[in-house]
Amino acid sequence: MTENATACTDPFDLARRAADVLRERTGVQRHRIALTLGSGWGGAADLIGETEHEIPATEIPGFSAPALQGHGGTLRSIRLTNGDHALVIGARTHFYEGKGVRAVAHGVRTAAAAGAEIMILTNGCGGLNPAWAPGTPVLIRDHINLTAHSPLEGATFVDLTDLYSRRMRDIAHQVDPGLDEGVYAQFTGPHYETPAEVRMAKVLGADLVGMSTALEAIAARHAGLEVLGMSLVTNLAAGISDEPLSHEEVLEAGQAAGPRISRLLADVVAKL
Repeated sequence: MTENATACTDPFDLARRAADVLRERTGVQRHRIALTLGSGWGGAADLIGETEHEIPATEIPGFSAPALQGHGGTLRSIRLTNGDHALVIGARTHFYEGKGVRAVAHGVRTAAAAGAEIMILTNGCGGLNPAWAPGTPVLIRDHINLTAHSPLEGATFVDLTDLYSRRMRDIAHQVDPGLDEGVYAQFTGPHYETPAEVRMAKVLGADLVGMSTALEAIAARHAGLEVLGMSLVTNLAAGISDEPLSHEEVLEAGQAAGPRISRLLADVVAKL
């Protein structure tokens, strides 16, 4: 399906068609939990259960190959130890790719159409707290959407007061009582934020800055999903330290922290 055709298709109909293909290809009628695994978090998919099916994203309606190095390009159906199934979305579309907000929200809408109740959104991001060294996982308790866009269209009003589930954050704290929480600010990207923009975000109340998650979380709440957000601090944001920013640094920090944070996330999933 071309990008223009996707943009003209009803997004919820497209999500239903994607979910139907998943059911046909996997034989699984309902995936109770869905996960989008950002930079550094991919190893969790191998720890939460047994992968029964792995499908190239380009074979599922509405999905495309990821544009970012460090992200997978498949959707995985995983049987959890309790017999439920999880859907791991390894084909996140970022807003900066220019495919539109519908494409950004397609993964979570497909998860909802596939029967998910829980949406776990993870990312690698810049940290504004100097105490959070690269490799620090942080629970998202709220966000600031600085993209000037929304995945919701028309007169669609959704309460975001408790968007990031207190219940699931409490479960994460049971697994690791030392986990900090923070406010995540989504910028559009793909350029990194300037030091002045980071200072602005800090004044607004942000603790973390990145280029994903917030738009997906809004769409997930609208779809009726309970949302858990987790960030991996891969670098200190611009101006917090004197070091220049690079995507290679993000990948290196994610790789170094990967086994530890993947185990953390898998232990959280086991309690959901």
